[in-house]
Amino acid sequence: MICPRTSPRDGLTLSRIAAGMWRLMDWKMSEQALRGYIDDCLAFGVTTFDHADIYGGYAVEEAFGKTLKTHPSLREQIELVTKTGIALVSPNRPEHRLKHYNTDPTHIRDAVERSLRNFNTDHLDVLLIHRPDPLMRFDEIAREVEQLKRAGKIRAFGVSNFTPAQFQAMNTFTPLATNQIELSPFKTDAITDGTLDQLQGTDVPPMIWSALGGGRLFAEGDSAAARVRAVASEIADRHDVSMLTVIYAWLLRLPSDPIVITGSQRRDAVRDAVTASELQLDRQDWFALLEAATGNEVA
Repeated sequence: MICPRTSPRDGLTLSRIAAGMWRLMDWKMSEQALRGYIDDCLAFGVTTFDHADIYGGYAVEEAFGKTLKTHPSLREQIELVTKTGIALVSPNRPEHRLKHYNTDPTHIRDAVERSLRNFNTDHLDVLLIHRPDPLMRFDEIAREVEQLKRAGKIRAFGVSNFTPAQFQAMNTFTPLATNQIELSPFKTDAITDGTLDQLQGTDVPPMIWSALGGGRLFAEGDSAAARVRAVASEIADRHDVSMLTVIYAWLLRLPSDPIVITGSQRRDAVRDAVTASELQLDRQDWFALLEAATGNEVA
C-alpha cells in the first residue's frame, strides 16, 4: 500500500497524503522518534511534509531541520512545503507588537532564507502565502517569487486560505501550485463557494487542512459529529476499513484531486489515510456523509 502522487506544477510531484507538522512541538518527540515517524511516512509513500514558519511558536521548522541535518539522506526523499505571511507575537519575534499579516517582498525573502537555514536545505519544494493579506500587492509578490525560483530557492509557489477571487488575482501574476484550504465534513464551504470548482478548472490540486474538523469528529454531545460517525462507521464496516479511512476517502473522492494533510503522530493514522486512496466511495455513500454532516438532503 503506497500513497499515490500528483503533479501540481513544473514537474514537481507530491504525495496525495501529506504529513502535517503543525503540532510537532506538542508531540514532544525526540530526534530519534521524529526520524522514526518520517521513516514510517516514507514506508507508506507519504513524502510531503507540511510546515509553516509560525508553527510551534516559530520552532517546528528548526526541530524538523535538526533531524534532516543528522540524517541528510532524508532530504532527497521528501518534499518540504512551508508557509509564511502570518506574524505572531512570540518571544522568538520580539519586534511583533500584535498579530498581523506581512506579505511584503522583503518579508517573504527573509522568511525563505530563514526556513532554508531551519531545514538545513538549499531549496523549498513549495512556498505558500499562509493567509490573504489586505495589504498584499500581487505584482510585488509575483516578482519576488520569480526571483526566488530563478535562484533555485523555491520550486513552486502557492497560497493558503484564499478566496476564488484572491486566487484568480494572484494566479494572474504568477502560476500557483495549490490553494491550501480548510475542508472536512464539518466545513464544506469550499464545495459550494466555487473554490474547488476553480481549482479543478485550472488543474490545480488543493491541499486540505483540518480534514477531521480539528478533532470535532470525536466530539461528544455534537449532533453533526454523531451523525457523521454513525454513517462513516456503517460504510467502514462494509469495506472492512477504519472510520478515519472513510472520512479521508470522502475527501479524496473530490474531482479536484486534493492532497489531504494528516495531523497525527500515530503510524496507524497515517496508514488509515493512505488506505483511503484505495477506497472509492460510490456516489450514494459520498452523499450520505454529506447529508449526515449538514443535517439536510441535497435540494
